[in-house]
Amino acid sequence: MTTTVAAYAAPSAKAPLERTTIERRPVGEFDVLIDIKFAGICHSDIHQAREGWGEAIFPMVPGHEIAGVVAEVGSGVTKFKAGDRVGVGCMVDSCRECENCEAGQEQHCVRGNVGTYNAVGRDGEPTYGGYSQKVVVDENFTVRIPDGLSLDVAAPLLCAGITTYAPLKHWGAAPGKKVAVVGLGGLGHMAVKIAHALGAEVTVLSQSLRKKDDGLKLGADHYYATSDAATFENLAGTFDIILSTVSAPLDFGAYLSLLKTGGALVNVGAPEEPVALNLFSLIGGNKTLAGSMIGGIAETQDMLDFCAEHNLGAEIELIEANRINEAYERVLASDVRYRFVIDTATI
Repeated sequence: MTTTVAAYAAPSAKAPLERTTIERRPVGEFDVLIDIKFAGICHSDIHQAREGWGEAIFPMVPGHEIAGVVAEVGSGVTKFKAGDRVGVGCMVDSCRECENCEAGQEQHCVRGNVGTYNAVGRDGEPTYGGYSQKVVVDENFTVRIPDGLSLDVAAPLLCAGITTYAPLKHWGAAPGKKVAVVGLGGLGHMAVKIAHALGAEVTVLSQSLRKKDDGLKLGADHYYATSDAATFENLAGTFDIILSTVSAPLDFGAYLSLLKTGGALVNVGAPEEPVALNLFSLIGGNKTLAGSMIGGIAETQDMLDFCAEHNLGAEIELIEANRINEAYERVLASDVRYRFVIDTATI
């Protein structure tokens, strides 16, 4: 039978979120029922709740940074048991048959992965996210949260962690490599922590020096203001990897000039507006302009294990659910250090 649970939902585009109830599906043979303890607020929640990325499904219960405890498992579940500490990230299903799924890249499922919210599941029903008290998820899209991570600081890793870990690993962040992180926000602060733990020399490129002390404490070796034109002159040809975590359009030519020959500028932030690019900034220096979208389930587990090993939880501000709308406005104003996390006991 279905379970009725409390949640916070956006009733329509750009409307304030409000408390409501939703139905969770019955626990199937391979499902786990999770008591959600904490849910992170990601900038992409705001993009979708306000239709910044296009038409969306309403009512919408956002949230794809979910940490909780298994309450019940289906008869066929082998990976988890009641009481296990688990997480759910940005997707809850995929076709599991295509080349990408078989390669552990479920986020790039040829038929389209099923988002944790603002999507339609294989059963034809809309999906609802983590701003709620419980969720039912297939065991194959559930990950284990290691004991070394508390659930509140682990929740943002299910998006911010994997979104930055995957491209840093793919593009070879390691000792001897110079990595720049554009933006020190919810994504950027985890990028700094992870790149530092991988052994790279880390530089933060931010609009101002307002967060410089924080950046250095998080593991950055250097910190520069991009509002200063001298930054681009002095750092030309410096970096092997630049990871852009911001949701605003960049002057790609300027940032590409900071790469070494053969370097890569990788985007994980997703601006709502189109961007322009002069291709000569790529051709000169054999440079790469790339994108990256979260990671597969196995890689997400690897990321959590890595973060536990290196004690890399997110820097959070824990809030009650009745402050979600206030938190959205503060995210847009860059007034959070560095991730809001909802205590779902307050929903």
